[in-house]
Amino acid sequence: MRAYRKPAAGLALLLALATAGCSAQDGTTDAAPATPSGSPTAPSGSPAPATAYAPYVSATTAAATDSAGSPATYNLAFVISSGDDCTPRWNGVQDIGDTSVASRIAKLKESGPTVRVSFGGASGKELAAACASASELAAAYGEALDAAGSTRADFDIEGDELTDADSVALRSEAIALLQEDRSDLEVSFTLPVMPSGLDSDGLALLASANDHGVQVSTVNLMTMNYGESYDADMGDYALASAKAAHAQLTQVFGTSDADAWRGMALTSMLGVNDVAGETFTLADAAEVRAFAQEKGIAWVSIWATFRDRPCADDASADDALTDCSGVEQESGAFAEAFAG
Repeated sequence: MRAYRKPAAGLALLLALATAGCSAQDGTTDAAPATPSGSPTAPSGSPAPATAYAPYVSATTAAATDSAGSPATYNLAFVISSGDDCTPRWNGVQDIGDTSVASRIAKLKESGPTVRVSFGGASGKELAAACASASELAAAYGEALDAAGSTRADFDIEGDELTDADSVALRSEAIALLQEDRSDLEVSFTLPVMPSGLDSDGLALLASANDHGVQVSTVNLMTMNYGESYDADMGDYALASAKAAHAQLTQVFGTSDADAWRGMALTSMLGVNDVAGETFTLADAAEVRAFAQEKGIAWVSIWATFRDRPCADDASADDALTDCSGVEQESGAFAEAFAG
């Protein structure tokens, strides 16, 4: 997903796939407690856990649509390196302990939602590509989590850093160290996907996490930006991507079908996508939400709350990729559709 920028300016891994059932009703969590080994399964035909709504928001700048849909969790975008050092910064520029950001995060939490710190994104340098050791990297991640008061870490890995085997391995080692010190830390990986499923690089990243003993609660699929040849229905593509990735997750982690669904999240780029011909509509949002609820998917998300509004009449094409949706809508309409 795009980094936020202001407008015009084997199975050692539990995959906690069984732990990612969620509640959008109380607004406090999007992951249920782990099911003890050998505990009875839910009766046949029982309803799937509620799918939470957990949108991506700017960590530094409030949007009028942040609270639309009453999110259970906010994904704070993004923590990255400022360049070549191992210092975590919001969007690579703002100090991790900045008081204005702390005030913004406190405001987001006021009505009960939790926050998840998202590391990485499509722009800038993820910390694993800048830090020299796993312990240094774990400390940088921990510093950001502490600044946000969060026990949830999302790693949005895409582009060159998804193909960099060294940073992938270092990240896995650092997350494992972090979970040794923070037993309550929930980890999600946000990865690009195609209607055919995760690619070999995404699967290699999950295998690396598995090899290092990382416990992953959720694999979040970026159902967007497939390529210019994918110019048909974006809702159908999202469902095809989820189904293909589901089959892969059951194989990679040796889980049941139900647990693999509960360990999945879906993130759509609302409205106009980065790729020409791809437009995700409100009807697509309703379709994805209904599918996620039917399957018991952990959470659904959007990129991003600050785009969940119509563009001004004089908006440029770039505006529709940074601070509005580019489609006809009421402000907050995508949030309401995803919240169900």
